[in-house]
Amino acid sequence: MIFEDIAEFAAALPRLRPILGLDPGTRTIGVAVSDRTLSVASPLETIRRRKFSLDADRLLEICSDREAGGFVLGLPRNMDGSEGPRCQSSRAFARNLGHRTELPITFWDERLSTVAAERALLEADATRRRRAEVIDSIAASYILQGVLDRLGHMGVTG
Repeated sequence: MIFEDIAEFAAALPRLRPILGLDPGTRTIGVAVSDRTLSVASPLETIRRRKFSLDADRLLEICSDREAGGFVLGLPRNMDGSEGPRCQSSRAFARNLGHRTELPITFWDERLSTVAAERALLEADATRRRRAEVIDSIAASYILQGVLDRLGHMGVTG
């Protein structure tokens, strides 16, 4: 089920299960995972996009392996807050994923998450090749950490 409201998403989350953060792009999907107390997000992997069914199979496999209880998808709003074609693509991805799982799904404004991830990698002196390999999963961890911080302010813990 897809939740636009973060409080409704929080209410639907099973206790003591991590959340997966997703940064769905046109060529890759960055994946991050939280801890069970919903405090810290960590980059996990980058999935090279193929067909939706194969991408969803991999996401559901990760979900099962990690015993995840929900998904947070980055919503790439325009800088003025409006939604463009990339937002529509993320919403369609969420709808399609929602047909394959009963776990709660929500969105998080991902404006500047990739910029923040790139800056962190540059500060860590990562090579260009290494940045390309991990940027999407790090961006997913920024998206997920935003949700975890919000849930923490709401008093929601694993």
